[in-house]
Order: sequence, then C-alpha cells, then structure tokens
Amino acid sequence: MKCMSGVYAVMMLLGGVVWVSPAAAEDPSSTLIGRQTVGVVVGGMSPIRVMEGQSSKLYGVAVHPSWQIALTDPIGEGWWSGSVALGVEAAFLGITEPVGAYGIGITPKLSYTLTSFGSLQPYLEGGGGPSWTNFDGRIPEQGSDFNFLVWGGAGATYDLTVERRSPFQPHLQWRHR
Repeated sequence: MKCMSGVYAVMMLLGGVVWVSPAAAEDPSSTLIGRQTVGVVVGGMSPIRVMEGQSSKLYGVAVHPSWQIALTDPIGEGWWSGSVALGVEAAFLGITEPVGAYGIGITPKLSYTLTSFGSLQPYLEGGGGPSWTNFDGRIPEQGSDFNFLVWGGAGATYDLTVERRSPFQPHLQWRHR
C-alpha cells in the first residue's frame, strides 16, 4: 500500500498538462480576453479525514479534463492584478480501495489567474456541480448514487517562452474535493 501511495503522490505532482489553443499560442498581442485553455489533470486520490463520521478511506485515480475562456484582461494594479476565466470541468473517478467503484460528474468553474508575475502565473479556481457514482450501499457516507462535487484548487503555470505562449505548460495543482 505504501508503494501505491507513493505512485499516487507522484501522479498528482506530474499529472497536469495544459494545452493552449494554437491561435492563442501564436497571438503576440497582450489581450487575454478570449484566450482559451484546454487541459487535463490526472492524479491519485488519497484520503484526509478530519471527522470521526468519515470512516471510509478512499484511494483511487481521478481524471479531470477541462476547458476555459478568459473573460477579462488583467484587473487592478499591483501584485494581485489578474484575469478572470469561466469554464467547465468533467470528473472521472476510479476508486480502488476499500471497494472498486467509480463516479462521473461535470462542474462549471471560475478561475482567477495572477498576471503580475511574468511567466509564472499562480491561480485560484473552484466550482461545483452534479455527479453520479455507484457508491450507494458500498461506501458508508454515501446514501445514494447522486452526489454534488464542490471543489477548489490553487496552482501555477509557467510560460516556457517569453515571446509566445508555449502550447504545453508545466502545471502543478493541489485540490480538495
């Protein structure tokens, strides 16, 4: 089990790759409005239980493809200057322990990316939406197959080139679901 936890941790650290549309990658203009981003985050799921009633410790793999479009150019002055984006994200969950189970869901998402740090662009994002699982009767905390995903995350991307956005960007993210 320790080996699998290590594999999941590595997957979480290395799992995300963001792809910027070729039109945005080739556009040298400074406007962010309309810039589209398609991405996928792949990683392991490890439990962090803070309450006694949360008895299940779910381990597995999660895949989250997403799309977003920038709605604003940078807002504000100073280090907190940033851009707002709206998008959608799907969730594909595969539980391996304590029982084999799965779930699928979709959520709208809102993202705020700090743009004042040059090539390094930290962001905050979150969303919520419905999901369907086959957890009912198999996992004590789940009373039905319907669930609601509420999530938030923080991370950063780094543009690999100064003149143009690279089609592939390193992407590191920590999430809580």
